[in-house]
Amino acid sequence: MESAILPPFHLSAPGPRAVKVPARNTELGLEETEAGAMDGAPQRIPVPEHCGIDRDTFLQLIYPLRRPMVIKGLDLGPCTTKWTVDYICKAGGSKEVKIHVSPVAQMDFLNKNFIYRSLPFDAFVQRAVEEKHEEYFICEEEKYYLRSLGEDARKDVADIRKQFPELAEDIKIPEFFEKEQLFSSVFRISSPRLQLWTHYDVMDNLLIQVTGRKRVVLYSPRDAAYLYLMGDKSEVLDVDNPDLNKYPLFPKARRYECCLEAGDVLFIPALWFHNTIAEEFGVAVNVFWRHLSSECYDKTDTYGNKDPVAASRAVQILDRALKTLDELPEEYKDFYARRMVLRIQAKAYSVNYE
Repeated sequence: MESAILPPFHLSAPGPRAVKVPARNTELGLEETEAGAMDGAPQRIPVPEHCGIDRDTFLQLIYPLRRPMVIKGLDLGPCTTKWTVDYICKAGGSKEVKIHVSPVAQMDFLNKNFIYRSLPFDAFVQRAVEEKHEEYFICEEEKYYLRSLGEDARKDVADIRKQFPELAEDIKIPEFFEKEQLFSSVFRISSPRLQLWTHYDVMDNLLIQVTGRKRVVLYSPRDAAYLYLMGDKSEVLDVDNPDLNKYPLFPKARRYECCLEAGDVLFIPALWFHNTIAEEFGVAVNVFWRHLSSECYDKTDTYGNKDPVAASRAVQILDRALKTLDELPEEYKDFYARRMVLRIQAKAYSVNYE
């Protein structure tokens, strides 16, 4: 098999800065996070940070909480110092890559305010660094974004070892999951100020910020009702200045926020919504892993964003139930729909879930 000849990821061992996380969550700032979300204070909550967390600490004290965490001080290998613009251009070479090109910094997936184009990798990187371009597709201030893909995006997942093998040699992936759980490793490059739409993924992931600064805004899965979803994406494009006439419930969503510096790693639990702004040209690697059993996931999913098989089945059943309710007069339809909602709340809502 092809995977048998791929070089293994370098897995980072606990570094000398690793410290034991206190057992009390208050010392991680997590209890204060809940309190801040419950009172009348503005709903902006800093994502907790910790330095040099090792595997045992992550798995025993951080992971079970199912909340984002910024982790500093991990040994990520030489990538944080080696990945200059000149170096990644040389390492990536002139292979063709498919990129997003947008005339504005705020990308909108639902309304597709960008186009897809192909460029040699080294030429793309040089353009992505620039504020204004002499050569361009749309306008001289257009923005660029690369999200690496498998060789056949319909069948193959992104794997930095295959798409960028020389760069893969430079990065150590934190050993926070079993090797066989690895789903994909996505190489990302963004122009300065590029903003990606708010969305969720169905797998846990680590966002490794190798170079540049990136602001990340996150929302709890429990606040999905306030995010005006279309599929896995939010209709609210501008999270800093939302149109409250169009999205009046949006302020109810608790906003968690952090700024990633080069070398920082953000743990994003599955189903947590996230929106990113590259404050400067930056390179990142996203590592996704299957934290549920493999049968739970859609086998045709190469991006990690298709709903689990059981969830998709449940939605189909719900759609059929709603169609059946259409056979009733409006008064009865309303009555039984409300009873269905109450039954779902009683049977499926969790009381032990952030």
